[in-house]
Amino acid sequence: MRALRVYLSLISSSFFFTESFCLPPLCKLWRKFHLNGMYKTGDVVLGGLFEVHYSSVLPELTFISEPHHNILCISFDPLGFRHAMTMAFAIDEINNNSSLLPNVTLGYSLYDNCATLGIGFSAALSLANSQEEQSLLQQNCLGTPPVLGIVGDPFSTFSIATSNVLGLFKLPIVSYFATCSCLSDRQRFPSFFRTIPSDAFQVRAMIQILKHFGWTWVGLLVSDDDYGLHVSRSFQSDLTQSGGGCLAYSEILPWGNDPNEYKRIVDVMSKSTARVVIVFAHQAHMIQLMEEVVRKNVTDLQWIASEAWTLVDGLHTLAFMPYLSGTLGIAIRRGKIPGLRDFLLKMNPKQHNNDYKYSMFWEYIFDCRFAPPPLGWVENGRALCTGDENLENIDTVEFLDVSELRPEYNIYKAVYALAYALDDMLECVPGRGPFSGQSCATLQTLEPWQLMYYLEKVNFTTSFGDQVSFDENGDALPIYDIMNWWWLPDGRTKVQNVGLVKKSASKVENMTIIFLLLQPPKSTCSESCPPGTRIARKRGQPVCCFDCIPYSSECTNCPEDYWSNPQRDLCVPKETEFLSYHEPLGICLTSASLLGTFICAVVLGIFIYYRSTPVVRANNSELSFLILVSLKLCFLCSLLFIGRPRLWTCQLRHAAFGISFVLCVSCILVKTIVVLAVFKASKPGGGASLKWFGGVQQRGTVVALTSIQAAICSSWILSASPAPHKNTQYHNDKIVYECVVGSTIGFAALLGYIGLLAILSFLLAFLARNLPDTFNEAKLITFSMLIFCAVWVAFVPAYVNSPGKYADAVEVFAILASSFGLLIALFGPKCYIILLRPERNTKKAVMNRGITKT
Repeated sequence: MRALRVYLSLISSSFFFTESFCLPPLCKLWRKFHLNGMYKTGDVVLGGLFEVHYSSVLPELTFISEPHHNILCISFDPLGFRHAMTMAFAIDEINNNSSLLPNVTLGYSLYDNCATLGIGFSAALSLANSQEEQSLLQQNCLGTPPVLGIVGDPFSTFSIATSNVLGLFKLPIVSYFATCSCLSDRQRFPSFFRTIPSDAFQVRAMIQILKHFGWTWVGLLVSDDDYGLHVSRSFQSDLTQSGGGCLAYSEILPWGNDPNEYKRIVDVMSKSTARVVIVFAHQAHMIQLMEEVVRKNVTDLQWIASEAWTLVDGLHTLAFMPYLSGTLGIAIRRGKIPGLRDFLLKMNPKQHNNDYKYSMFWEYIFDCRFAPPPLGWVENGRALCTGDENLENIDTVEFLDVSELRPEYNIYKAVYALAYALDDMLECVPGRGPFSGQSCATLQTLEPWQLMYYLEKVNFTTSFGDQVSFDENGDALPIYDIMNWWWLPDGRTKVQNVGLVKKSASKVENMTIIFLLLQPPKSTCSESCPPGTRIARKRGQPVCCFDCIPYSSECTNCPEDYWSNPQRDLCVPKETEFLSYHEPLGICLTSASLLGTFICAVVLGIFIYYRSTPVVRANNSELSFLILVSLKLCFLCSLLFIGRPRLWTCQLRHAAFGISFVLCVSCILVKTIVVLAVFKASKPGGGASLKWFGGVQQRGTVVALTSIQAAICSSWILSASPAPHKNTQYHNDKIVYECVVGSTIGFAALLGYIGLLAILSFLLAFLARNLPDTFNEAKLITFSMLIFCAVWVAFVPAYVNSPGKYADAVEVFAILASSFGLLIALFGPKCYIILLRPERNTKKAVMNRGITKT
């Protein structure tokens, strides 16, 4: 816990420009955040993050600013305040429950995030690290932390930022409104839990609704944030896998005032044939979108709302409802919390010592002021608050309406989940505990990660009958209500619960629709083909878009190599496809092959001309000549993969490729062994090592290693020879000419043997990389083998996943890339010395390099 307290103290101080970067010898608070909060003491304190205001004004920060400047939160949100009060109510209810946490009093520390990321993050740090000096129980930062769990934050982006830090210390965070599916990643967010379903489940619920009504052609709109962008990827993937339909368009709704972008998006919607629009966005996006929809009079759309705006009253206006009537939406599960309304009626500031938070709420509800200006009791038409006003007499019943408790129900479940986890922990029997030495946690030494252990296993049922538990990703059992918007004749809007979608503990997803739309619109790209016709796919269009073509009265099958013409009255030859010398890809590969062959010839000529110089003669020039010849063969054998496959090219292409590369790699392997032998021979008493690996033994080793590959190729060709094949599996109207390998085992043995020699050469060269520079060719070999291995490791998955001629192109590319890599790595530095630095091409220069650097 010391690491958490010190770490968070330093993080907190960094927000206000710390005076020192040294770790303090004693545990102390360096700075304090000034936040709107509510507190209640207890044996165990739970934290809460809520949106009590939905806007803020930040002070201007400078390097000379004092840290006591407050952040001004504006635009009071009564429902956000009710969310905070729901947590306070749940804790009071638990404290009065003798069967849950007996002899333990829960307290709370609630903060307002003001719908601002910086404030929400600061509040989370304050909860984890405390705002008071006296809460640091010990000077060494040990002891129980200020809060053992946090309920919130409601925003996905805020939860991501908070969990990224607090998750490092396993401080449990239980969100009631953050739905981003990314938060289910247990590697990134190990201590994050939530009582609201993940967007991944909401997406699947949406797809079930589409299937229920037969809507296969839909548009998708998402907000430009973590919430919307993750949903967009998930929705497109799940819709494709389910086979339930296709996306006509997918657009991102921008934040802020961007009328031109909204105008463009509405133009896309109006021109599309899709009549169903799914929107994962927030109220602010929907208001701007609907203003443009009304302006352009885009009607006859079936809207499907995400949980973020299904129950937003701000859209139930006379201007919007003619367009939004009939909207289907996913809503958070409604619950009942007995006693909450009576608790809310006690929010009188007089009963809370005129606390600023309660006074602020009172002023909003009754549109009055507690502190009027000195010259009068009215300010901008607002009367003076007395504190004797009666909440039950107000016209605005939204705050006291507890018939549709949805986020509040999730908050209620989150608090109880933490309480049940704490209760299970305190019931632990010493000697049978889950921690080190079968020990149990105690209130005096309690750490957040211990509570998280029990939170992962919590399982209880609410008074409303809903089961609460968390899966391996910290997600609760998902359940959603399906809502339908009705626009009544008197102008009112009714949001009716028409269905339910949930997942049981057995991981079975069920959906029940209890009310069907009277006239659900049709939204399909193409109607089902009537009898006597068949489906013909439209090129470049989704699978939901097709034409219906009548069957001919008399049909005959075309021969194998033929295909019917568009009029279906004549058989015409199918198109053929193979890697040709005449197409751009074939031309590029052929040019690269001839270029590599030419470079090899040039380098070979240089080495022959300068064959008597020390650089060429070093480390067996005969092997260098042999490597150059084999590289020329490697470049040339790639040409066998281009052109129409024939029996002789199919048989020769892999054999030539395999033998050429083994000849090259075996020479490199022998050169590596020679380097090691020469180095060993240079030491006293090591002359015998070079005696047993002279020129004859080197040539014999190369011949023997190459003969093994030749035997593998011969066995392969004789037992299951590669042969040309006409493949019609990829396209019905096209013949793809390709070479089938005949024997997968033979092909694998050929590649495996090359890989074995390459890895052996790499390992030996790697071991010799630190030899004195006199023997520095080992470094060149190490680098060349590293390139070679990297190319062929990447080749395998690319080859397997490439169809037809592209498989041949991948193999040619791998041959050319590895050949160029060997040519440049092995002979580039030598050619540089020979041609550009002839003063270093002397025996003295070569011998002195090893002396000057040792």
